[in-house]
Amino acid sequence: MSNPEETDRRRPYVRLAGISKSFGPVKVLKDISFDVRPGEIHALLGENGAGKSTMIKILSGLYQPDGGVMEIDGQPAKFASAKDANSAGIATVYQELLLFPELTVAENIFLGHYPRKGMGRIDWAEARAKARNLLDNLDCHDLDVDTRIATLSVAQRQRVEIAKALSHKARILIMDEPTASLTEKDVARLMDVVRNLKTRGVGIIYVSHRMAEIFALADRVSVLRDGMMIDTRDIGDADEALLVSMMVGRSIEQLFPKGEAEIGEAVLEVSKLNHGRLVRDISFSLKRGEVLGIAGLVGSGRTELALTLFGITPATSGEIRVKGKPVTIKTPRQARDLGLAYVPEDRGLQGLVKSMTINENLSMASLDRIAPGLFLNFAEEARRAVEAVKRLGVRARAGIHQPVGELSGGNQQKVVIAKWLATNPDILILDEPTRGVDVGAKAEIHAMMSELAAKGLAIIMISSELPEVIGMSDRILVMNNGQVTAVIDRANATPETVGAAMTAQTASKEAA
Repeated sequence: MSNPEETDRRRPYVRLAGISKSFGPVKVLKDISFDVRPGEIHALLGENGAGKSTMIKILSGLYQPDGGVMEIDGQPAKFASAKDANSAGIATVYQELLLFPELTVAENIFLGHYPRKGMGRIDWAEARAKARNLLDNLDCHDLDVDTRIATLSVAQRQRVEIAKALSHKARILIMDEPTASLTEKDVARLMDVVRNLKTRGVGIIYVSHRMAEIFALADRVSVLRDGMMIDTRDIGDADEALLVSMMVGRSIEQLFPKGEAEIGEAVLEVSKLNHGRLVRDISFSLKRGEVLGIAGLVGSGRTELALTLFGITPATSGEIRVKGKPVTIKTPRQARDLGLAYVPEDRGLQGLVKSMTINENLSMASLDRIAPGLFLNFAEEARRAVEAVKRLGVRARAGIHQPVGELSGGNQQKVVIAKWLATNPDILILDEPTRGVDVGAKAEIHAMMSELAAKGLAIIMISSELPEVIGMSDRILVMNNGQVTAVIDRANATPETVGAAMTAQTASKEAA
């Protein structure tokens, strides 16, 4: 005899059938069927532009479908607003967190639906007590409900956003790229929160590009491509190769197409470089045509080393030689003029001006080369932009005049890379080059790196993803606590050898 509670858990709480959505002549969703059950984690995958965001916004009440049926607990439903979705028990935690920094944790959690007492006044004591209870249920005992949001870390703000969603008594929680801006430690803690919600019967739609998280968390996985639902599988019936193939519509034999490049002479030599506590006695060399991966845990000094090399935080001691000549790099302009280029970790804040167009962003690092006098050569700017967009395969519906902020993450990253390639560098520093981009764009960026190396460009690649470091590097420089703990050749690089060096406390090998 079946267990009624188990039967209830197997029945979808939310079901979409035949959902379609168009914007003008462009059909974004085509006959989508999808469901999520109480107490399950249903992963939703797809390249940028596959239709994930549109589907999420329909479930969240921000868009209304052109056709098809939505059911909530077996009954037809229509949402005219996000408030309707919240009332039906559906809440969304977006990648860009929607919190007010000057308000407290409790104020943000209950904003718009505060507990009330006599004469309609807000019951602040009840709001704080309920906020405390919500956070405790998420095992977030370290968050003070009276703390202003502005003082919290990204990970703490995200937990507040989840508590805010649950304050609406959410039965379905949609999480859109929840780990994109988190450290490894915070990712692990968030995954514990997600599992906690699952045990309490909350159904979760989990949108992520990170395969490791999908296989660690999901019960089922659905793949969207070009606005169509390709398939839904139990996670035990899927593997990474299958999901990648479904997402991109073609077989990708490897995500890391590392080509063979002729390794030439040293173009960058660093000896006993120092800046602060996270760049300490760093020595290494970089050769023409080489991809030098830099691995290390968060806080190991990887990005700090890049900032020092590029003159953003100039070295306090040590020596840098470029093409055999000793140089002093005090500013990014000096670094650029010496043939260095730096693609930063945070493309949104450090790499792009999102309100500006593609061609305007592309010319930023080389303005003096297309505006030698008082006036900008607009024709030359446009010519270079068209060439760069074609070369890197940037997909933009409005061409070079489209605002960068309207592009997908992968295309934004290509624009940042193209901006710096326009300076004709000899040395390219890539800090987290594929963070937050889909699997198809990731493979394209890796292929581009191999092509650039084959043409003689020397590349430093900083990455938190161990498979990426191992798959794309000719050598790997491993850092911990601001020091080099090992330099490992490609032939000897394994997750075990690199992982051991990442946690080592003292240098185990001289950098070559």
